[in-house]
Amino acid sequence: MPHLIVMVVDQEDAVSDVIDAWQRCGVTGMTLLSSSGLGRVLRDAELPLMSSLRNLFASSLETHSTIFVVVPDDFDIQGLFDATEAVTGSLDSPDSGIIFASPVTHVRGLGRMANMRQKPR
Repeated sequence: MPHLIVMVVDQEDAVSDVIDAWQRCGVTGMTLLSSSGLGRVLRDAELPLMSSLRNLFASSLETHSTIFVVVPDDFDIQGLFDATEAVTGSLDSPDSGIIFASPVTHVRGLGRMANMRQKPR
């Protein structure tokens, strides 16, 4: 079964190294978004919750990067996780990021990945 891999990278200076590591593992395309966690917004806010959310776009927030990709069913997910932590260090450390995989029950467009490399180069 294909899987959706999602990673929130807390260390902005590590994003390009994470992308390189994923490409070495055989990921041929990914989507990258700027993001910010609600916990950090609330921790740093001096205003009540609703005021903070109202001002979210007006304020200057520390951002993270969220990377996601759908990989085919025979992809080495554990290898990708290990390669990621080789770049970021342990993701069990505070403010280090998070990575997870979730099964994808329906997908279209993976056919173009038929020749994707499954092992690190």
